[in-house]
Amino acid sequence: MSRLLQGLAWLNRGIERLLHGLLLALVFGFILFIIYQVLSRNLPFMPRLYWTEEFSRFAFQWMVMLGAAVGVLHADHFVLEAFPRGSRADLFTRVVRDLACLLLGVLFVVYGKDFGLSGLRRNATASGLSMVYVYSVFAVSGAFMVLFSLQRLLHAALYGMDAMERSLNTPSDLDAIDVSESGNTPLNVKHGAPPLEPNRHGGDR
Repeated sequence: MSRLLQGLAWLNRGIERLLHGLLLALVFGFILFIIYQVLSRNLPFMPRLYWTEEFSRFAFQWMVMLGAAVGVLHADHFVLEAFPRGSRADLFTRVVRDLACLLLGVLFVVYGKDFGLSGLRRNATASGLSMVYVYSVFAVSGAFMVLFSLQRLLHAALYGMDAMERSLNTPSDLDAIDVSESGNTPLNVKHGAPPLEPNRHGGDR
């Protein structure tokens, strides 16, 4: 199992590097398309290229879905912790979180495949681009989500949830907060601030 995890981690590292480069290219392309649209609408000598509007939307869709997949690997999506850190309920919800990401990825692959193939029958209005290149983003993103979720779950099964999160999760300021110390609150402990003391002179300042 450890060799399987090592192989999966090696594969996912390569995928992550590829996605970072692709996302960077998509961001620059998106910005350039938007800038050209703004300039062409205000400068009469510039031709109106309507396909840039389509490509900016397509780039945005790919950015969102591929970025969501990378967020699964590092648990960058929004999380609301409802239970004390380290409790059984907290551990259960963290496992369910990764299982839910795995299930979502499977659903994207299963249903996104048919949705992507439906793009073979449609073309973009201005550019004439086959919509299969746009609709397939769900299946592609789902496949990456499955791989990233499997790595997280396998790592947690072999070495524990805490070890997995220390290895893969994006560091957060909240992780360094120790709320078990009496007299301290998360706001007081952060950045080494001393505990707040009540106003002993009465009234508000």
